[in-house]
Amino acid sequence: MNEMSHWSERIAVDPTVCHGKACIKGTRVLVSTILDNLAASVSKADMLRSYPTLTSADIHAALAYAAELARERTVALPLGQSA
Repeated sequence: MNEMSHWSERIAVDPTVCHGKACIKGTRVLVSTILDNLAASVSKADMLRSYPTLTSADIHAALAYAAELARERTVALPLGQSA
């Protein structure tokens, strides 16, 4: 089993934690926060310093989770724009 298939071991959705948004298990760090930081070119080392409860594996799990969602869903773009 590869690393991409292990995201479910690190990510949880619980209605009583973070309003039911996907977060890293045992923390209140949202997956979207990790992805926003990566999209803003924040380095993994900087993220790990900013969020001491995170591990490198958590960051990889967030990416794998996002990849899974991208395979399952589409986002409608306004006419005339492409991805």
